[in-house]
Amino acid sequence: MKSNDLLKLSTRMFKARTGRTALTVLGMGIGIAAILFLVGLGYGLQNVLLKAITTSDSLLTLDVSADKEKESKLDAQARNKIEGLDGVAEVISAYDIKAQLKFQEISTDATAVITKPSLLKLEGKKMSEGSGDFEKNPGSAVISSSFSKLFNLSPGEMMGKSISFSLFFPAEDTAAVGSKAKFEKKDISSTYKIVGIVESEEPVFYVDSEGLEGNLSGVDFTRLKVKSRSSDVLEGVKNKLQENNYQVSSLSDTVNEVNKMFSIIKIILALFGAVALLVSAIGMFNTMTVSLLERTKEIGIMKSIGASEKDILLIFLIESTTMGLLGGLSGIILGVVFGEVVNLIVNTIAWRLGGQTMALFSFPLWFIFFIAGFSLMIGFLTGVVPARRASVIDPLDALRSK
Repeated sequence: MKSNDLLKLSTRMFKARTGRTALTVLGMGIGIAAILFLVGLGYGLQNVLLKAITTSDSLLTLDVSADKEKESKLDAQARNKIEGLDGVAEVISAYDIKAQLKFQEISTDATAVITKPSLLKLEGKKMSEGSGDFEKNPGSAVISSSFSKLFNLSPGEMMGKSISFSLFFPAEDTAAVGSKAKFEKKDISSTYKIVGIVESEEPVFYVDSEGLEGNLSGVDFTRLKVKSRSSDVLEGVKNKLQENNYQVSSLSDTVNEVNKMFSIIKIILALFGAVALLVSAIGMFNTMTVSLLERTKEIGIMKSIGASEKDILLIFLIESTTMGLLGGLSGIILGVVFGEVVNLIVNTIAWRLGGQTMALFSFPLWFIFFIAGFSLMIGFLTGVVPARRASVIDPLDALRSK
């Protein structure tokens, strides 16, 4: 039988039984759409989380702190030594000190981070207002957006305003009184102008060490940010720092854990969608079986005039595979459209409530092609048994059938 004839006979059911075939394709499409929608949600949430915590620089950065058990220290000498390690591009020191911030006669507890502006970039912080470069403007500070909520002002309204603060250092007599350690309060006489606001839920503000040297004399750094030259040497730098008795962590470790967690979540979501796909596959198998019963006499006639078992097999396989492909394409369209509609509704609600908009769904191109190929395979497999049964029908028995 010619290929053109095979194709015409395989697609004849799309015209003869349009309603039933369309419902079968739609059922397959809904199953595919469920998988695409749920897995796309998993990819979208993963991207939202990773964008919130990472930048290209932060993935090359190591967080280094002293290990008290091994009596390691983070002072100027230690920083200079780390700067000399192979693979190290930049080292930023930071003091994280308990503080009390005063703004327009209102005082609140906070954390003062005394460091360089590049720390914000290495930590992947995003500016909501102004600039993070507080080093070029002496007497300036960058504060977190949590203060705008605390003082009931918008970030824009806080820009250019002045703050003052006091620092609390552990007293030389570190004996605890009850459950509280003793701290020595040091008032900073200078005022600082707010030049930038960074997105953060923590009550933190960032200032340069200039003018604070006298207060920091003899105080070790709380932590160091060590940026490696490339991702290839990141692990080597980390190992060297650990060999020198420092505690080391990296955002890349967190990203790897997040990716592992979301891999499991996406598998679970895909399994939920697979239930709908299984139901639709059973429906397609049922459609092919009914089609076989309806066309038994037709199969007998084709065999009696010379059609081979292979020809009959191909007719049914092409028909089921075509339905599977159409179901996959319709499912991709349904899944993407439904995801975009849900994303639009959620973002509209978030925008009206004053929140941030975000892309909750992500559909990687490779996954869409995988879904299309998968639906093609499902269509083929559901047609194998009916096609095999049709190909081995005895033509005389087929012609006797009613």
